Amino acid sequence: MTEPMHEVREFILGRNPRLGQLPDELDLIDSRAINSLAFVEFIFLLEELTGEPIDPEEVDLDDFRTLNAIQARFFQQKAA
Repeated sequence: MTEPMHEVREFILGRNPRLGQLPDELDLIDSRAINSLAFVEFIFLLEELTGEPIDPEEVDLDDFRTLNAIQARFFQQKAA
């Protein structure tokens, strides 16, 4: 089974090959690594990886701002 954050990283890099590397603290929103068109698709990916629905009413943009934030919000809770 593939590590979920690896899939998240591949998703972002696949849509932004110009980035080359993806630092864990890169602001994915401000850098436009995740834009509004890719955001819905990104939510679907996270739902698939976590096995849980993501309620749009409970979405905080800061949860998606960096790879570290995504890891903390969507994957560390499962590991705990």
